[in-house]
Amino acid sequence: MLAFSIRSAAIEDVDSIHALIAELAEFERASHELVTTPDSLREVLFAPQPWVWAWVAEVDCKVVGAALVYKRYSTWKGPVLYLEDFVVQSEYRSQGIGAQLFETCLGFGREQGCSRMVWQVLDWNTEAQRFYQRYGAQFEPGWYNAALEL
Repeated sequence: MLAFSIRSAAIEDVDSIHALIAELAEFERASHELVTTPDSLREVLFAPQPWVWAWVAEVDCKVVGAALVYKRYSTWKGPVLYLEDFVVQSEYRSQGIGAQLFETCLGFGREQGCSRMVWQVLDWNTEAQRFYQRYGAQFEPGWYNAALEL
């Protein structure tokens, strides 16, 4: 089994985290939509009162995975943790790294008093869907994502 560690992200990890986000955007066929920079990411993660939290997975002192979350509020459910990005480099998958990152996020949500954790998964990403189903995740039929550019 591969030796790895999960820890809270440090400011020195921002470039690696942003590279993973870019890798995820490419995988999701949406590289053209990525407009954040390491600097903008650094601002939200390490502000005096951060509103985005991140963890990294390391193998041999190299960041190979990351998860980023933020809190939102549901008028029906109360505080909710939103899993914005969750990525492990392809060569490091199926070794327990993703599970530990995901469970770290779940634990953080519980500590923060969140009623649940929510996220999005593409309809064609069946590998990710199977991963989430192992945790008992429910996919919500009948809801569409909506957005307006500001």
